[in-house]
Amino acid sequence: MSLTRFSVPPLHTVTRTLAAVAMGRELPDLVVTGARILSTYTERIHDGREIWVKCGRIAAVRPAGSCRPPKGSGVRRFDAEGGIMAPGLVDPHLHIESSMMTACAYAEPALLNGTTTIFCDSHEIGNVCDAKGIEWMLEDARRAPLSIFLTVPSTVPATGPRFETAGGDLTPAKIGRLFDRWPEAVGLGEKMDFVQVATGDRRSHAILAQALRRGRPVSGHIYGREFVAAGAASGVSDTHEAIDRDISDDFLECGVWVFLRGGNPSTPWHSLPLAIKAVTELGASTKRICVCTDDRDADDLFLFGMDWVTRSAVKAGIRPAVAWSMGSLHPATRFRMDGEIGGLAPARRADMVLLSDGLVPQCTWYGGELVVRNRRVTPILEEALSRPYRYPKAAYATVRLPPRPVLTPALPRGAVTANVIRAAAPGIILFHRRVRIAPRRGEAWAGILSRHGLCFVTVVERHGLSGAAAHGLLSNFGLRSGAVASSVGHDAHNVILAGRSEPDMRRALAEIRRMRGGVCVVRDGKVLARVALPVAGLMSDKRARVVAGETTRLKRAWRAAGCKLPYMGFNLIPLSVIPEIRITDKGLLTVPGMRILPLFDPS
Repeated sequence: MSLTRFSVPPLHTVTRTLAAVAMGRELPDLVVTGARILSTYTERIHDGREIWVKCGRIAAVRPAGSCRPPKGSGVRRFDAEGGIMAPGLVDPHLHIESSMMTACAYAEPALLNGTTTIFCDSHEIGNVCDAKGIEWMLEDARRAPLSIFLTVPSTVPATGPRFETAGGDLTPAKIGRLFDRWPEAVGLGEKMDFVQVATGDRRSHAILAQALRRGRPVSGHIYGREFVAAGAASGVSDTHEAIDRDISDDFLECGVWVFLRGGNPSTPWHSLPLAIKAVTELGASTKRICVCTDDRDADDLFLFGMDWVTRSAVKAGIRPAVAWSMGSLHPATRFRMDGEIGGLAPARRADMVLLSDGLVPQCTWYGGELVVRNRRVTPILEEALSRPYRYPKAAYATVRLPPRPVLTPALPRGAVTANVIRAAAPGIILFHRRVRIAPRRGEAWAGILSRHGLCFVTVVERHGLSGAAAHGLLSNFGLRSGAVASSVGHDAHNVILAGRSEPDMRRALAEIRRMRGGVCVVRDGKVLARVALPVAGLMSDKRARVVAGETTRLKRAWRAAGCKLPYMGFNLIPLSVIPEIRITDKGLLTVPGMRILPLFDPS
């Protein structure tokens, strides 16, 4: 059988049947008995309950033992043995492409982690392939055994052609057409150009209008408390960029939903412990707070899923039933789907999770079908995962690099002051540092880099448009030798390289070209680790566990090379909307001043 979001019939077609089951006139298809029920509506856990499921939906929740079907009735029974039954998790903000896998492949780790619905912003593939890439991903999502909805990318490119070269340009008209063509397009994705929104840029507000006139919610991306009110006044009504207690409180007071972002603490995506202090220290209500993942690479998705983020909220001082509500009912409510998902109650989809006392998912039901049992994929899910969507050939031909770009800057002839990017873990914010460089007689770049603790950082345009390459210098990155490279340079997704050796940088770029996109670590001309990402230069077309294994090996080589920023933090170096200094294919860029700097100033 096909296992997709469409396997469960619309509620309006089965109300009479569900009512008949609830009244005992008809038998359910499935009874999950012997459970404690986590109610997201009352934020309590009730003992001794059972759940009656019909047509992939919940018909009733009754005391355990209430349903006594006659022998041979065909009613399936599952004994929860006193475990906690909870609604499937609902992730309100993420980017599938960051997982390095397709939507169909993403379903496996999501379901293993108890996540049954996601809201994704596909601005990565939009920046590479424009609207057609987003539509490919929507087709992919329709084939997946997971409920996937789209918040339409709002900021493609993240800034504009003056500051970077992207492969896509999502105009207001294109965004409007995506809303009108695809029912899955339920909101506007994160409006990343928050400075332009605050200063009244016409294009930015024309894009906001496409969502607002259709009654769609608008997601935000705001850094700096001074921009919060202007964003909210422009229609922004949620954010995942609440990075500390005070800005979280500002958002909540402005009526903006706060998505607490949790993730591997070694990456830039774990702001939950500080942001949640708006609740634990300032006494804010959790009623407009959700948890989310935002970005996960392949192996972190298995280890740090939505369930882990929810448990992190508990660790930070939130009651378990409240924390699970923040990961299920609250996101469903934010997207006006709380009549369909987010709780264990009549009429809702039977998207359910059996939890241990520590809120660790053991079993997952998707539309009443058991897809994970004892933390393992069941045959019905295995079958669904074996028939993924196949992206068209055009999706495999997006890395169009110039034939032989210059990868390092010319050595200055005299003393200069270099505008240097200083990295700081975990990698969201980058700092502007000015370093005086005075080459000694006969000295090459190697001596200068060593003396000042620097390496090269270069961005090469990869969409076949300008063929440009921009050079910079990076401090505090830690790379001891060789080079690293990635075609996932957010958000224009040009190729970013860092290296101490130009030959190794050239070898890394050649490997990116050969793989049709990906990430690699090179030393002495040898590729030590790689992950091929041929779909739009962003995603693998392999199964989730294969990609996760490749990613684990890459991270091992990455750390061995000395890199202090995690791979996903490295990918943020070209992200032209986050302070304080960035590098794109146009050069060094200050944020939020939006000024292009030369690499060298006269000393």
